[in-house]
Amino acid sequence: MKTNLFFYIAISLAVSCVTQPLHAQSTWKEIGQLKTRDAKEIKASTWSIGAETLDRDYTDYQSYKTYLGPLGAKRIRLQGGWSKCEKVKAEGRPGVYDFAWLDAIIPDAASRDVAPWVELSYGNPIYEGGGEAKLAGHIPTSKEGLEAWDNWVKAMVTRYKNQVPQWEIWNEPDLNPKHTGKQIGEFYVRTARIVKSIQPDAKLIALGMASITRLDFARDFMEYLEQNNALDLIDILTYHGYRHNPDGSYPHIERLRSIVWSYKPEAVFMQGENGAPSQAKGTTVGAMTDQDWSELTQAKWDLRRMLGDHGRGIATNLFTISDIHYAAGDHMVGINSKGLLKTNPDKTIDRPKMSYKAAQHVFSLFDDQIELTKSKPTTNKSTVYAFQYQHQRNKGSLLTLWSGEARPAETYEPKLTTVTVENGDFKNPVLVDLITGKVYEIPKSNWKKVGKQFIFNEIPIPDYPVLIAEKSVLKY
Repeated sequence: MKTNLFFYIAISLAVSCVTQPLHAQSTWKEIGQLKTRDAKEIKASTWSIGAETLDRDYTDYQSYKTYLGPLGAKRIRLQGGWSKCEKVKAEGRPGVYDFAWLDAIIPDAASRDVAPWVELSYGNPIYEGGGEAKLAGHIPTSKEGLEAWDNWVKAMVTRYKNQVPQWEIWNEPDLNPKHTGKQIGEFYVRTARIVKSIQPDAKLIALGMASITRLDFARDFMEYLEQNNALDLIDILTYHGYRHNPDGSYPHIERLRSIVWSYKPEAVFMQGENGAPSQAKGTTVGAMTDQDWSELTQAKWDLRRMLGDHGRGIATNLFTISDIHYAAGDHMVGINSKGLLKTNPDKTIDRPKMSYKAAQHVFSLFDDQIELTKSKPTTNKSTVYAFQYQHQRNKGSLLTLWSGEARPAETYEPKLTTVTVENGDFKNPVLVDLITGKVYEIPKSNWKKVGKQFIFNEIPIPDYPVLIAEKSVLKY
């Protein structure tokens, strides 16, 4: 009980850092606070949370595991860590592996109703030509290195096949300038066939691309698979593609989807890793750290990425649960502040950030009962993004809306927007701020029904997602 009390005090303190509630200067009545749900209370959803770099000890699962269930994501991305599992070279014998660290993580996550999906990576330098054990490292290339890789993959899948339904093969292979799409295609097929031979019902995930503009790399990869009758070995394709304005990613994503679907139309697209920093430039490392960020702008960015993906039918892995402490010898050195949880120097958890609570609101509400509709709201502002959903059971409507003309700002004047909804169902519409979780009654003077249309007038839309929702859809 004491642990839970401290947990919720920490969350409340983090959210109180918001400079101004959405309606601080408004007369709209605040009527409640969104309730969040533990993953065990959510039957199913498409949301995943990142738990990357445990393979290199840059984060501490045991410190953050109690935050995992209350976050509400139903899946968790893990990196398998060949070099952490096999530290002594196998000389004329099968590899000897230490799986104790994974045994302390995979069953624990599953026990919290958060299903692990595991990335098979990186290389292992104890073998000549065994590849590099770091971000942007080279894949195994030598006969000895590839055979040792095969043996580790077999051991991994055999050990965890009943707990890991999905396997991703490598991470951001296009970051290494020596890699080609064809070479990665060959390596992927080799590995995928091993996984399928042991776990025939496994779902296979390619490609974990860092870039969403390397269309040549993706095309060469898909071409290799087609030429080798291996397109059946892709179930899901993941990509990352960090951009300061998350809404600027989608034209590139659509071009990438077009290429992949020209080879395999049924391939599922998933955002495999994306999130924003929470610190000023010069104090943090990783993508997008050439500009200043704060915990507020991180929360705004994460919300836009999550709901921009969701509105386009793309599953999302939010990067990441805990700040990452990169060490010398890797691709970079320093703290990657994209975690939802702020860490201490020893990687233990200091407190949840504002983005943790924001993610809780999304993960708790947008489960498999909230369906994207074919109808789409229209607005009188060209820079406002809008998507429309319907609750499966009570048929109530829900809209997501935000201004997306630039990257999230520290201060932003909400745009007073007119929103028109076709085929909606509203009896008691409310406005929800997804950062604070506050629920506001929309005055009758600000909405009306005209024929089959609902028209909402002078709705304040900030540079992060808010909801117009039928009140009966929400729990607060």
